Amino acid sequence: MLFDSHAHLDNPQFDEDRDELIQKIHSEGVSNIMNIGACLETSRHSIKLAEKYDFIYAAVGIHPTEVYELSDSALDEIRQMAKHDKVKAIGEIGLDYHFDDTDREKQIDWLNRQLCLAKELDMPVIIHDRDSKGECIRILKEHNISNGVMHCFSGSDQIAKEVLDMGFHISFTGVLTFKNAKKAVKALSVVPLEKLLIETDCPYMAPEPYRGNRNHSGYVIEVARKIAEVKNIDLDTVIRVTAENAKRLFGIDA
Repeated sequence: MLFDSHAHLDNPQFDEDRDELIQKIHSEGVSNIMNIGACLETSRHSIKLAEKYDFIYAAVGIHPTEVYELSDSALDEIRQMAKHDKVKAIGEIGLDYHFDDTDREKQIDWLNRQLCLAKELDMPVIIHDRDSKGECIRILKEHNISNGVMHCFSGSDQIAKEVLDMGFHISFTGVLTFKNAKKAVKALSVVPLEKLLIETDCPYMAPEPYRGNRNHSGYVIEVARKIAEVKNIDLDTVIRVTAENAKRLFGIDA
């Protein structure tokens, strides 16, 4: 029943063993994977993976750090890709102000464009928000966006409450399992189970006890285990409910 709601299995780190690994992950209990686009090329690759495997779905979009060479034709291509029957969300999109050379106006422009596209197509959004200091949330509120997920959540419990009040789901990665993840654990404590998703964001941020290795969707079980521990509920319930949440958000038939 495990649903990895955010993976990048098209990443070159999987080139040598991608098909073998995907089959192994699926046979060991990962029933669904949402593979995420971050640019035009990775969005195309996500669709190809979804076409090859019936249990993989795709999201298409332009990550904020990939917006700098974009034109109107890029948005048109995202629009066409989003009409594919295996594409279930627009993402990952958002703001990332972590780097000093960030063109904030360009990022905001493309976030606005892609939010309008999501509303036009009535699709959920997958949001990347890094160091925007509330600006990403402000823009989401301006567009009255409530159908989506804050992926790889790293904010405070107060920000989690604000995001939940907007109607969003919140997704946690293997960072939740790190020994210094006190803020993430505190944020998790205020998120009701029916609004939780689990993800790997692979090949990045492998959870304990695999930290430092290449991450993959099979490790999403460790995120579920940590949630079960923090919320003091049984693991099977976490696995079942987070999978149901993901299917409901992304419009995937049970």
